[in-house]
Amino acid sequence: MEKLIGRKIQYFRKKKGITQEQLSEILGITPHYLSALERGIYNIKIETLIKILNTLDLSADEIFCDVVNKSCSITANRLSSMLEDLPAEEQKKILAVVDTMIENAKK
Repeated sequence: MEKLIGRKIQYFRKKKGITQEQLSEILGITPHYLSALERGIYNIKIETLIKILNTLDLSADEIFCDVVNKSCSITANRLSSMLEDLPAEEQKKILAVVDTMIENAKK
């Protein structure tokens, strides 16, 4: 679980274009400690996690969606928000692929 959470932190940090050095400075931790958190070596302290969420402008759902059982609605909401920025024709194409994948998953 620590590795999964760490990978999520790393993913969103990189997506925001922030280096480990920059984030660790903002958080008041060492780059070595942040690196270890992202690799899942250490358990993250709740205070540090909250600082990371606030700094990267994330909800807890975005970090825990793959770890917590009741996170399916978060994934659906994420997919929905990704689709809404696309033209209608592209949305239809993507939804057709998703429909096919869901049909296959049910078999």
